[in-house]
Amino acid sequence: MTLRIASCSCGQLSARVSGDPIRVSVCHCLACQRRTGSVFGAQARFLRQAVEINGTGTEYVRVGDEGGRARFTFCPTCGATVYYVMEGREDSIAIPVGAFAESSFPAPTFSVYEDRMHPWVTVPKDIEHMA
Repeated sequence: MTLRIASCSCGQLSARVSGDPIRVSVCHCLACQRRTGSVFGAQARFLRQAVEINGTGTEYVRVGDEGGRARFTFCPTCGATVYYVMEGREDSIAIPVGAFAESSFPAPTFSVYEDRMHPWVTVPKDIEHMA
């Protein structure tokens, strides 16, 4: 079974994950751009029972473009987001792909809010796309 560890920048908050992600996606919405400081957010979703959280986190609840709520947990020391839970999907945990710092992480299979994608960004053609 695959074992991966995601952590914040200082290492105080981490998520130990066993098994493969349910889905790896990229989101081009403006909120993800602001949250990551990049042009999109890349996240992997795992079943809750496959994730073990260690350390102390601080939460921030964000309301999305369509009214959905997400509870982001970040390190109170370094500020890096380590995981989040979407309202209505409490059976899974999303973890930013960059928190794994693993270049061999699986590629995304889903891309959303592409109408807000920066024109120079390209994503794999053979994945599911949503405007």
